[in-house]
Amino acid sequence: MELNNYQVTPIQRLSENLNNNSYYIKRDDLIPISFGGNKARKAVLFFEDLILAKSDCVVTYGSSSSNHCRVIANIAAAKGIPCHIISPTESSYPTSNSEIIKLFGAFVTKCPVSQVSTTIERKMDELSAKGYNPYFIQGGGHGDIGTQSYINAYEEIVDYEKSSGMYFDYIFHTSGTGTTQAGLVCGKILNDDEREIIGISNARKNPYGCQVVLESVNSYLLSQDKEPIVSEAIAFIDDYVLDGYGSYNDKILQTIRDVLINDGIPMDTTYTGKAFWGMKEYIKKNHITDKKILFIHTGGTPLFFDKLEDLNDER
Repeated sequence: MELNNYQVTPIQRLSENLNNNSYYIKRDDLIPISFGGNKARKAVLFFEDLILAKSDCVVTYGSSSSNHCRVIANIAAAKGIPCHIISPTESSYPTSNSEIIKLFGAFVTKCPVSQVSTTIERKMDELSAKGYNPYFIQGGGHGDIGTQSYINAYEEIVDYEKSSGMYFDYIFHTSGTGTTQAGLVCGKILNDDEREIIGISNARKNPYGCQVVLESVNSYLLSQDKEPIVSEAIAFIDDYVLDGYGSYNDKILQTIRDVLINDGIPMDTTYTGKAFWGMKEYIKKNHITDKKILFIHTGGTPLFFDKLEDLNDER
């Protein structure tokens, strides 16, 4: 599996025209690694670091819906190295991602969420005692490496704007563990841009959600000898999390139907479909009109099929 040989992901116009805005979408779901997505973009850099560290197995963390765990398990399998996933029992149920992870032969250890940290430490110690040199990746690809991957994505957006002669007033995306948003915010700062970066939370609430993004931004900026920023610079919107991670409503289902039917693009109820619905609600609530808006499709295509029956209900 070639990890450094994918093209810049395309940006395409959408049919949506809410409030007379022009809508575009950056198709990170088309990164040609394990169904793509932001986790694939991040995993490329993590595995480059793993190789430099001469590690021979990988340990990570995530729920049974985790796109991150699917991608990490896939790349590890392709490289012939063991992959160990620590997964909380509270969010453990069959999904397309969990079935794909089985296909890759990853070792899944389930434990209560309160025991995740100690379970990870035990697993790392256990693997080291067996003679492995384990490499740990935080859930969701959190950390400066994950942040760097979306600084790279931001540069792709800037290059697109230069070549097309257009400028996006807003960039919206799903904000979960925070590094996607952190990378975009850092990209904005490094390019001295004025646009709005709006993270639509799929689970976390403020002030914690905003604080995690802020810490990721400042961790990266300080590593580059740049001045840290304050929380007011982070637009982490928690108005649309509903009952938390994985929860959705009929409006989200209708949003997914509309985008699939009108633009041929699959989204899911946990991440992108929920965020796209949240984006539209935010635009209505804040009376945003006559702007150019970019939504980043951060992947999750296997999860689309988990809710296909729900999408067909009442049709």
